[in-house]
Amino acid sequence: MTADRLEKAIGHIFSDSSLLQTALTHRSHSSPHNERLEFIGDSVLNCVVALELYRRFPALAEGEMSRLRANLVRQETLHQIADSLSLGEALRLGEGELKSGGHRRPSILADAVEAIIGAVQLDAGFDKAVIVVAQLYESRLMAIVPGQQSKDPKTQLQEYLQARRLTLPQYSLMDTSGEAHAQNFRVACDITALRLHTEGSGQSRRAAEQMAAECALEKLK
Repeated sequence: MTADRLEKAIGHIFSDSSLLQTALTHRSHSSPHNERLEFIGDSVLNCVVALELYRRFPALAEGEMSRLRANLVRQETLHQIADSLSLGEALRLGEGELKSGGHRRPSILADAVEAIIGAVQLDAGFDKAVIVVAQLYESRLMAIVPGQQSKDPKTQLQEYLQARRLTLPQYSLMDTSGEAHAQNFRVACDITALRLHTEGSGQSRRAAEQMAAECALEKLK
């Protein structure tokens, strides 16, 4: 993944290319790294997602908007966005992180997405950051059914299949990687009746299962 391809994918060409390079630099590689940009990006992301929910769903109460926002900005969702951008290929990691599979680690990928959003904010301002975030989240925002998203993805998937009298999904652990204090789990979700196979990863088996279920729901929708 080159910088040019990444810029095209997010819909922003950087005036200051060093900002993008910093956003892609993990602290294990060198300094400046992306933690300060991540700090900015986290705030911008929460604000933009809140604005989009307020604009798109005028009937939603504060509590429901808060739950939806929490789901949209959580690590698992950011990890999925990073995967859709092939972001792992563009990360600048230290040798130790490379050897331990850091380019696949959900926390590192999620942080990099936030850092990129922060870099866009500093490079072109809030209005451009709004456009980039809205583009990255468009399919997820379009898929929201008010009242339904308060249920976790595994529950939603189970209810979807039960309503159609289909067999429930089977979850299986495919791989565990990383050090004991920072393990990454990769889980498969198989729906035999639909010949559907998805995978998810996370820092716990439960988180990985939720991501795999969410991927299955997106394919079914």
